Amino acid sequence: MRARSFLFVPGNRPERFDKACEAGADCVILDLEDAVAPGDKQRAREAIGRWLAPDKAVSIRLNGADTDWFDADLELMGMPGIAGIVLPKAESKEQIEAVCSDMKLSLPIIPLIESASGLWHCDEIAAAAGVVRLAFGSVDFQLDLGITGDQEELLFARSQLVLVSRVKGLLPPVDGVTVALEDAAALEHDIVRARRLGFGGKLCIHPRQIASVNAGFGPQPAELAWARQVVEAARNAGDNAVRLDGKLIDRPIIERARMLLANAISN
Repeated sequence: MRARSFLFVPGNRPERFDKACEAGADCVILDLEDAVAPGDKQRAREAIGRWLAPDKAVSIRLNGADTDWFDADLELMGMPGIAGIVLPKAESKEQIEAVCSDMKLSLPIIPLIESASGLWHCDEIAAAAGVVRLAFGSVDFQLDLGITGDQEELLFARSQLVLVSRVKGLLPPVDGVTVALEDAAALEHDIVRARRLGFGGKLCIHPRQIASVNAGFGPQPAELAWARQVVEAARNAGDNAVRLDGKLIDRPIIERARMLLANAISN
């Protein structure tokens, strides 16, 4: 199953680690970067190191490759229980290569595209060895470019990540966080927008967001009912173009319906 929900947990809050793993997220990310103050970085690494075990399966968000904490973070990567790496402020394939060369184990990498430079070079980042998926750090991206707003202001950036992911053969990218923790309507809006644009998942900053994200990026009953109708109509027409409910159904639409049904089975 493709991961849909990615839950961040501060690395200096070990009392939350087990709860996060039980909250229903497809991927739990123990965060050493933005959620941890500079004075707590070492304490966070130690807390994660004590908690990790072979039966865990979490990802780690490292500090940026240009920080003083990066090398110490990488030393954790050989420990059992780490299933992947989230690399913030990804801006070049050289950063990805540095992570791969310094790791004791080969782990999948999700680069966070969070700056103008990261988006400009996202095609080479996506093609780097070890990269399995791109994620959008929308809040930091807005800060870097002086953008106010998370709607049409970021349409180009979001579409670019979807396009590059497809061209480079990666899984659909992961959209950024919804910072409005108490606004269920805003979260639902963001999920629908991300899915319509071609994203396959979303970053979460609170466990209460997980259920909506999982449902929103999972098979939708109305879509599946439509897909079954299309496939049945196409079968009866010998896979030729056919009219259904007043609309022309031809090869691209038939293939989309088949993909929806296949993805529903895999999920």
